[in-house]
Amino acid sequence: MVRDVLHSFTFKGKTSSVLISQSIPEMERLSAGYSLSQSLVVCDTNTKTIASSIPGINHARLCVIRSGEDAKNWQSVEQILRAAAEAGIGRDGLFIGIGGGVVTDLTAFAAAIYMRGIVVRLVSTTVLGMVDASVGGKTGFDFLGIKNLVGAFHPADEIFMPLSVLETLPASEWKSGFAEILKTGILADPAIIDILQQYPINFDDPDFLSYTSKQEWLSDLIHRCVAAKGKIVESDPEETGTERALLNLGHTYGHALEAVAGLGTVSHGEAVAWGIGRACELGELLGITPKERKTRILTLLEKLGYCIASRYPLSFWDPEKIIQAMYSDKKKQQGKLRFIIPAAEGAVIKTIDKSDIDLVLKTLG
Repeated sequence: MVRDVLHSFTFKGKTSSVLISQSIPEMERLSAGYSLSQSLVVCDTNTKTIASSIPGINHARLCVIRSGEDAKNWQSVEQILRAAAEAGIGRDGLFIGIGGGVVTDLTAFAAAIYMRGIVVRLVSTTVLGMVDASVGGKTGFDFLGIKNLVGAFHPADEIFMPLSVLETLPASEWKSGFAEILKTGILADPAIIDILQQYPINFDDPDFLSYTSKQEWLSDLIHRCVAAKGKIVESDPEETGTERALLNLGHTYGHALEAVAGLGTVSHGEAVAWGIGRACELGELLGITPKERKTRILTLLEKLGYCIASRYPLSFWDPEKIIQAMYSDKKKQQGKLRFIIPAAEGAVIKTIDKSDIDLVLKTLG
């Protein structure tokens, strides 16, 4: 049985608490301090069963959106806003998002703009959501085929992580989440890398997909990721400096892959994992990533079953389109691409202008 673990962070003067526990709290706890009649619960078609099982949920308004990356759009935001308005929720109301990164991003963004901003709480139900998406206040949706092009910073005042719900996840969700765990280990906590190397991890093994089979070390991984990300975001809550930008390790390559393949075709985690491998290759070419560090990371990526080939196995492959997608990504600055590159320890930010773009192309096969 996992003991409850509470983390508390301060993002620009606003406290955001994270409760890691065994089971999902009742509605009375989720909405503490707010009227249930002024609470809107948002879930998707995948997490409706989880939401519906919460004692007391029938006293709140429920908004069910479509599941999947292709639902991460303005239409879903509008659906949430319409449900809140029709329920008569005021500025003293509460939004509660129950789901993975798509649901929590959309719910928090809708809360950020509804009546100029109301309180949001999140119940994260995926590995990726727990270790990354739900913590830190980034919200938004995909637009014009570009990942998270529209967004706002709006931290949840409370985030609940009920580990027992992970039993419902398919293999693809486990694999997607572990990429962000690896990313955090590379950036901020070498003990995470040691854990990933020590334990047998096989996303194709049905027994591995049982949360209870790895309860102790998985809860430790989630705790470490939450602690690491919270500390980074506290130091740079709106990514105006350099600390929070480091969390984009693998994302310049990964977001470009997602865009070129078609959003939702390649999972976010698998795209990021591939991007981490590409960042290591670029780092070696730039003389930033030591060869032994690159080899260790690539070996671990391969052990976890991620693609480390320069050419991702799509039905088509065009490095120029990957580069073009990178230039459309929000992480570029002054027309230059920004990459997070693994160093001997942690990672560094490297800006690439067009004169060095051939180095990036070399990493794409």
